[in-house]
Amino acid sequence: MDKMIFFWIAFHVFIIGMLLLDLGVFHRKSRAVSVREALGWTGLWVSLAMLFNTWLYFQFGQQRAMEFLTGFVIEKSLSVDNIFVMMVIFSYFQVPPHYQHKVLFWGILGALVFRVVFILAGVELIREFHWLIYAFGAFLIFTGFRLLMAGDEKIEPEKNPLVRLVRKLFPVTPQYEGEKFFVRKANRWWATPLFIVVVVIEATDVVFAVDSIPAILAISTDTFIVYTSNVFAILGLRSLYFAMAGLQQHFVYLKYGLSAILVFVGMKMVLADVLKVPVEVSLGIIATLLFFSVAASWIFPAKKKIVAPSPVLIDREE
Repeated sequence: MDKMIFFWIAFHVFIIGMLLLDLGVFHRKSRAVSVREALGWTGLWVSLAMLFNTWLYFQFGQQRAMEFLTGFVIEKSLSVDNIFVMMVIFSYFQVPPHYQHKVLFWGILGALVFRVVFILAGVELIREFHWLIYAFGAFLIFTGFRLLMAGDEKIEPEKNPLVRLVRKLFPVTPQYEGEKFFVRKANRWWATPLFIVVVVIEATDVVFAVDSIPAILAISTDTFIVYTSNVFAILGLRSLYFAMAGLQQHFVYLKYGLSAILVFVGMKMVLADVLKVPVEVSLGIIATLLFFSVAASWIFPAKKKIVAPSPVLIDREE
């Protein structure tokens, strides 16, 4: 128990240190992130995850290491769908490229907090109420088919309840005020559109967490494994966003692979007491689905690029 407490503390110290290094040193000034730089950071985060996975192997054995790796692959692949939604949100609010990294930093920091709550709740619920694994599995199957059938849905952030709440609490400036989230004008605090974007991204991540957390619980119910694999997948989300923002036209069929992954994981949960699928087999199936969906996107590229909804202006409140 004392050793696990030390591991939890050490892991959080490492994560906090990396976040401070990222925002305080490498991205201290707001600027646009190139695809090349984003790919470099993506490779760094994946490498750190693999080093951590190696440590897990020697510390806890092959089974937990495989559970981490499989969970990491699942969370990383499902986060791609979240990235496409982020692209639409940034386009919708016309967020300048050099402000996007800061928005994603705070958005992902909030996502880490939400994931802790979801993971702890999910693990305890499954341990106490085993039948919930069937409910989670059915939900994932439904989500997979919904993703498969979904078209280009229009996102309307101004209808988000959290956005409405912010607008009731604060007046919103009609334009961006640099990279500030709040400014003081006429003896009043005003929220900026950049803060509204952070709120929308946070709300979006909560929705995606509802899908992704049950998916990884199908692989492991070890809180440390589930949490760390989630954290490593989320921390690399910003760099992956900028990498895919410049390459999105090459991943047009990826949603079919993600849909198949959700259905497969859902079936695994539903049949958990009838058919035991080894973690190694699950990892192989998930990797194969991802490979073929990405390969199809490159071999058979779409004729039209993804088109984001028309941007809207923030109405000024007097």
